[in-house]
Amino acid sequence: MAGVTFKNISKVFGKDVRAVDNLNLEIKDQEFMVLVGPSGCGKTTALRMVAGLEEATDGDILIGDVRVNDVPPKDRDIAMVFQNYALYPHMNVYDNIAFGLRLRELRSFFWQISHMGEAKKIKADIDARVKEVARMLDIEKYLARRPKELSGGQRQRVALARAIVRKPKVFLMDEPLSNLDAKLRVQTRAELIRLHRSLGITTVYVTHDQVEAMTMGQRIAIMKDGVLQQCDIPETVYNLPANKFVAGFIGSPPMNFLDAEIVRDGASAFIDVGDFRLPIPATHPAAAYVGKKVTLGIRPEAILDKALESHVKAEAGNTISAKVDVLEPLGPEYVAYLGAGKHNMIATIDTGTKIKEGQTAEFVVDLERIHVFDNETEQAIR
Repeated sequence: MAGVTFKNISKVFGKDVRAVDNLNLEIKDQEFMVLVGPSGCGKTTALRMVAGLEEATDGDILIGDVRVNDVPPKDRDIAMVFQNYALYPHMNVYDNIAFGLRLRELRSFFWQISHMGEAKKIKADIDARVKEVARMLDIEKYLARRPKELSGGQRQRVALARAIVRKPKVFLMDEPLSNLDAKLRVQTRAELIRLHRSLGITTVYVTHDQVEAMTMGQRIAIMKDGVLQQCDIPETVYNLPANKFVAGFIGSPPMNFLDAEIVRDGASAFIDVGDFRLPIPATHPAAAYVGKKVTLGIRPEAILDKALESHVKAEAGNTISAKVDVLEPLGPEYVAYLGAGKHNMIATIDTGTKIKEGQTAEFVVDLERIHVFDNETEQAIR
């Protein structure tokens, strides 16, 4: 097993399409790293460069301590799982799983003839490994079937089995769950986490789904326009986003963004959005931005129904009045669409609320969980 390192990696298509721009990222040995971002952000291109399916324009890619830019894909000791499974339709499940092992272990027909005893031993080893991984993924009963006889979830397990059976240094996974239905996607997500913990193989996982990223990655790397925006553990990315893009991309429902200005009233500083203003905690560095335009970010769960008991103290400064336009029931909570003057916001509210659609109610903003972003750089002020 080995880690993966991107050193000043760039990939340019044509004359001016910069798909990946000076990427520096170290993926540790045995780590599960998720590359996440919107379509066209460069995450799949970065993955394909590790696999050797794309050539880097600049920089170095290392697997372990070995620079692999010029190493053929077959010699990089990686296994890739594709979005469309890429199974051989004319082979049964057993042969699909065993195919890579046969290519690697049984070099040629003539070698097998001249070393028949060794070839039999290798065949037995392949058989044992195929059946072991089939048991691990609960697809033993499908070994004789062709891919067209399997469901989407079963095909995905076969694709995973084909990668796992090789025991590579690195797994590369390109949106492997995107073709599954919602329930199966959640189930397979948990299986992948368990497999990684069991096998301990370095995994680079690409997805556009921020829920997958947050639930699966030991660390997540968020990309936009080929540029790495932030890389950290999920909790830090969520609670301390580096910039406005990360804050808006990570989180569902998304963070509320409001145009604001930092103002001073006596000895206190406030974030003024026009229809209401919130006091800035004394420790917040945005207090130094008096007179400047900023963006206020509030996550939906930081807007609380004042009528419900809460650990957040309701004060004059952190209470706002808003009309409830829509309440969407989601089982354990409501998603509330609020109107506060000209500003629209989303809040997540406990189902114990007495608020009804069309009512105007008071809400408490948790000042410890607000975010402020510089309007020019869009970087978080903290």
